[in-house]
Parts: sequence; C-alpha cells; structure tokens
Amino acid sequence: TDVYITGSNSYLLSSELATLLSGRYVEISMLPLSFREYVTVTGRPQEDAFSEYMQTGGLPYVAVMNRTDEKVNQYLEGIYNTVIVKDIEERQARKEKDAGKRKITDIALLKTIARYLASVIGSPISMKSVTDYLISSGRKISPNTVSDYVEALTESFVFYPAERFDIVGKQLLKANKKLYMVDLGLRNHILPRKRYDLGFSIENIVYFELLRRGYQVNIGKFGSTEVDFVVQKQGILTYYQVTANMTAEETFEREMRPLRGIQDNYEKIVLTLDRFSLGNYEGIKVVNVIDWLLGI
Repeated sequence: TDVYITGSNSYLLSSELATLLSGRYVEISMLPLSFREYVTVTGRPQEDAFSEYMQTGGLPYVAVMNRTDEKVNQYLEGIYNTVIVKDIEERQARKEKDAGKRKITDIALLKTIARYLASVIGSPISMKSVTDYLISSGRKISPNTVSDYVEALTESFVFYPAERFDIVGKQLLKANKKLYMVDLGLRNHILPRKRYDLGFSIENIVYFELLRRGYQVNIGKFGSTEVDFVVQKQGILTYYQVTANMTAEETFEREMRPLRGIQDNYEKIVLTLDRFSLGNYEGIKVVNVIDWLLGI
C-alpha cells in the first residue's frame, strides 16, 4: 500500500515535516516537469517544445491545457498569488503566532523581493545587495528583514539556493550565493518584458535538471573566475559551464578558460544551444543543451 499525504505548502513544508511526522516518512521532492517529461507530455518537436518550455515553464497543467497566452497567464497568476503568496502569508502567521509577532507582514514587499530575485537569477547576490536595491527604490529596510523575506521564499520552494564552492580550497563560501526560480513560466509572468536573458534562463533550467539527477549543486569559484556549476554525487565532481552560444571566439575563450585551469581529472562540460561548436577540446566536452536535457 502506498500512502500519499498532500496539502497546502502553508502546512507541509520540508523543514516542518520531521516535527509533524516524527521520522516515519520518506520525503520525495517534487519539481515541475523536466524538459524530457515536457516533450513526452506535449508530443511537440524538440526545438518548438524548448521555446515553449523556456517561455511558459513546466508546471504540468500548462503542458496539457489548451493554451493561449491569456489562459496561461491566468493560470500562472492563480498559482503565484493564490498558492505561493497566500501560503507564505498563512504559514508565517501560524509560525509566529506563539512568539506574538510575524516576520512576513508586507505582501507587496514580498512580491517586490521575488521580482528582484527573479530578475537576477544567474548572478551572485547577498542580503546587502538586495537591501541596497530596495533602498535605492525608496524603501527603508534592514538586511535582517530582507533575510526573513528571502528565507520565506526559499522555504516555500519558490527559489532554490546554490552556495559558492571554492574549487582550490575545496570548501563552501558563505558570501554571494545564487538563487534560481523553480519555474520559468512563473518568472516570465512576474517580470516586466524589458529584455530576454537567454543565457540565464538556460542556466536556470540546467540547475533544476542537475537537482533532478540527484546531484548536490554549487556554483564554483576558481581564482578570479567562475564555473557555473560544480556538482557532486558519491564523492565524484563534475564541472559545468552554461552559455547560449559558443560561436564567438571571445565567448568560447571565456567559458573555456576556468575549466582549462582546473588541474584534476573530473569531467568538464560546456552546455550550449548552438550546434556549431560541439566537440571535445583537450578533454572539455561541448554538448548541445537540448540533447543533454533529453539524455541523448
């Protein structure tokens, strides 16, 4: 017999399950559809499916619904406001009830922070940098308050953190982690359409695919350069760079330089959308990201 318990995020969140169920459970972390699952569900050609997946995300109902822009936006609005925002508000109200105070009291501020974090996925952040942005926008706020709101967004699985890993020192660094948003459809829904950051959107997809494949995922620091992802499974490391296009010489060199400098025998991979630069360059594999997502 399989028994499944489901409910609002305001009642069942990972950090509280141990207290509620006293160790008598196995937690299965759920994510939106992977790209491979999305292709299977929709039956769309790979290139068309990837464009849609980048725009509307991988929430299961989006994949099967009779889609129009209006219907997708209406659905995502319901998910974002009714489920995410309401759950965070209700959970925080309950969480702080015994202490006689509430940390999350300003839903407009919560949404503002969520929009800012969504706009800077792929870029290192700190509580100070988020606070400075809000202050520059005319809000008086402290880093501690910002930290409470960011914590609420990560505890509710809206954003997932990736800590920095010093490749030379083999240790985690406390400063300047990255946050990735659980679904690109939600991200595109809440952000104003100023420009399209293709590279960071692909990076967001790759991050969650690595989680699905069971890796511990960090961002890498190598001297003054950065490796997008340093992943571990059973003590084995793999290094990943992610870029939209490798055909420009300066982009090719930028992505390859930190990988060339890492003097170990672990696998090094560059994922890119273009199909012209694919190959093996002195042990560094350049792989098409769609093929990689599909396991080809």
